[in-house]
Amino acid sequence: MDAYDKGSNARPVPGEPAAAVPVPDGSPPEGHDTSDSPEQKPSGEVPARIPQPYGDQQPYDGQQPYDGQQYRDTALAGPPLPPPAGISALSLPYQIAAALALAVVAVAACVHVGMVFLHVAPSNTVTKQHGQAIDEWIYPEFEQNWKLFAPNPLQQNIAVQVRADVRAADGEIRTTRWYDLSALDGAAIDGNLLPSHTQQNELRRAWDFFVATHDNANRPNGLRGSLSEKYLRRIVVLRLDREQAGGRGAVVQQVQVRSRTTNVPPPKWSQEQVSDKPIVRVLPWWPVSEADRAAGTRPAESTGTEASAR
Repeated sequence: MDAYDKGSNARPVPGEPAAAVPVPDGSPPEGHDTSDSPEQKPSGEVPARIPQPYGDQQPYDGQQPYDGQQYRDTALAGPPLPPPAGISALSLPYQIAAALALAVVAVAACVHVGMVFLHVAPSNTVTKQHGQAIDEWIYPEFEQNWKLFAPNPLQQNIAVQVRADVRAADGEIRTTRWYDLSALDGAAIDGNLLPSHTQQNELRRAWDFFVATHDNANRPNGLRGSLSEKYLRRIVVLRLDREQAGGRGAVVQQVQVRSRTTNVPPPKWSQEQVSDKPIVRVLPWWPVSEADRAAGTRPAESTGTEASAR
């Protein structure tokens, strides 16, 4: 094939201007079968075409009318779009249900934050009018204890101890030793990565409740005082049953609770002087009722590992 060959593959002759290539007008040449042409598909869809290399595209010479046909069938073929994720991937009914659930959670969170704020805030008009509703929302699960941030934080160790009069299987009444329930809770928490809320707070909160509702003579000051006494008594009866106080077949008749309070020594750099003498508070004997015994005391006919009377 020489320089005088004709056609699209003919080589240009040096020194002669290049022949202008006519801009296609979009109509097929004569005799061309368009039955297999992608533009004539029955569906009417034109598949995306990968554009030809830049060198094969002829620039517009400004002489022939330009209708953009050469670009209409050369849409860029990019990567496929990623599938929808999250809520948008759900169907419309599930999207509505998820949106409603999120709205309910958001409203509940706002209400809870508002209730906690009103609970810890100083007395105001809202708390005076709706104080009972706020307390019902907060107590007992969301109670806020701000002793850690008080000007004088708690600087005492309080140990709650209990002993009991039990009736043994042979009918003899004997008194057990003092059980240090706080020490037992401390031993269960020590080294435990996930201590239970009961081990950490049940006994401590019960004793704080009792002290706050009783005077120095251990007399209750109102209905909450009687409630705190009943609550503490049932806890210690349950703990005595767990420790199997009195041995097999023993039944708790009455219990006595005491507290032993010692001051936490100040740091070496502090000049504060505190007493290292423990303060003991002994409560009177409380008879155990059937309701208290049902909270955990073993009935007389039950069996179990015998524990010595202590």
